[in-house]
Amino acid sequence: MVTSKNITKNLLSLLVMLILSTPQIYSQTYNLNNQDSKLTVSGTSSLHDWDIDAKQQKGQIVLNFTNELKIEKLTLEVTSESLKSGKGGMDKNAYKALNTEKHKSIIFQLTEVKEIKASGNDNYKVEVTGNLTIAGVTKKQNISLDILATSNKVTLKGKKAFKMTDYGIDPPKALLGTISTGDEVTIKFNTILNK
Repeated sequence: MVTSKNITKNLLSLLVMLILSTPQIYSQTYNLNNQDSKLTVSGTSSLHDWDIDAKQQKGQIVLNFTNELKIEKLTLEVTSESLKSGKGGMDKNAYKALNTEKHKSIIFQLTEVKEIKASGNDNYKVEVTGNLTIAGVTKKQNISLDILATSNKVTLKGKKAFKMTDYGIDPPKALLGTISTGDEVTIKFNTILNK
């Protein structure tokens, strides 16, 4: 006759085996390192090409390393008035175009990971889709990323071109309209996130 002690022992053994055979979830959160990250917005004008650098960024990525790399979350945010060109007049025109009094941040929020391809030595080629919000307008954007993911640090590199008018932004003008900015801009980023 089987005693209740034996039943309990068998159930405990079964439970331990189930726990050990279940793959462990291994997610890690990394936060954006503003000091080491670089994001530049580049464009053209009727006078010369121009660049504006983001001085204040924040963001987070959550990666799951269970069997292969998975991105569970990715958010990036730039403070609109931290965009600096080194030319006060140009910055003022940019803030006016972005309506920074009302819209304080430019935000990217991941919605879908389309593809992750390992390319060796912790490097990955990644295709993602996310919502990019600029001047209060949100549009879906596809972005290609190069990711280097180690246990302590994640580096995201990429660039994305789009038209200002897609976000309801009138390309800025200067000197009574004699200098006009091209509609297309390109965001280039080298984002560092630490554990």
